[in-house]
Amino acid sequence: MAVDPNDVAALLDPNSDPVAEAVALVTQLAKAYTRGRGFDPQGVPTADVAAAITTAAARLAANGSQLGHSTGVGGQLTLDIRGGFAGWSAAELAALNRYRVRAR
Repeated sequence: MAVDPNDVAALLDPNSDPVAEAVALVTQLAKAYTRGRGFDPQGVPTADVAAAITTAAARLAANGSQLGHSTGVGGQLTLDIRGGFAGWSAAELAALNRYRVRAR
């Protein structure tokens, strides 16, 4: 599968709704992390894997560039955006690691 530049643009464009793109990307990351375990044959994740995808996708969608930045709000206020999806959280890993195959 080739990388579509429009997918990248959707995450960076502050006027777009990057939620669908974030969900698709994080779902693929979860599927890779678990090597496909935790997903049914149609690609639907189990409830715990879906929860991990939901929380991680929310972080990615909130800050698609994943870079810290500041925005002036109302002349007197500054909105600082920090972080984003920088990896799985401990809670997400607890769910995903149930399905991950590890070397012995």
